[in-house]
Amino acid sequence: MIQETGHAALGEWESFYIIVGSSAAALTGLQFVVITLIGEGQSRASSNGAIGAFATPTIVHFCAALFFSVVMSAPWPRLSEPAFVIAASGAVGLVYTATVTWRATHQTAYQMVAEDWIWHVTLPVVVYATQLVAGLLLSRFTLVALFATAIASLLLVYIGIHNAWDTSTYMVAQRLKREKDDETGAVEPPPPAPAPAAKPAATADASR
Repeated sequence: MIQETGHAALGEWESFYIIVGSSAAALTGLQFVVITLIGEGQSRASSNGAIGAFATPTIVHFCAALFFSVVMSAPWPRLSEPAFVIAASGAVGLVYTATVTWRATHQTAYQMVAEDWIWHVTLPVVVYATQLVAGLLLSRFTLVALFATAIASLLLVYIGIHNAWDTSTYMVAQRLKREKDDETGAVEPPPPAPAPAAKPAATADASR
């Protein structure tokens, strides 16, 4: 009876996860714009570091939201099976976030500020930790774990949207700044030519 009640509870979330999963899949296209802007605005070496630290994690977050949506919408016979998948995915997400933090602190294309630490490090850690705990508690505290998983999955989509938009606006602003600097340098008048040196007095007398 407990397992049947839990299975019915999963079915009640199907519409929610269809919306979240389809949104995450559609928003993945934002990253094509972001990667293009990073590639055009930075050198090859710095672009690789910036993509690994800021662009690729956004793709991973969208894919994680899609994955969680698929897991929670699947017709599992027992709650223990999705619980294991959700907990394992949360643990993998924590390891990946640690890797992203190392990349972000070692890349040279951009200096992170407080907002970046919140959206690129802190919130992903909270999300994946929540998924880990929710997976461990899904069989015992089904309702609470289901709401925790739903909030974490939706938060992954918001994190991806924010990070994609933030990176895009930053790169556009940097490009406009460089174009303005180039135009300013192009209209500057050339420096005046040096005045011809005066002939020595001895040379002037010899020419008479």
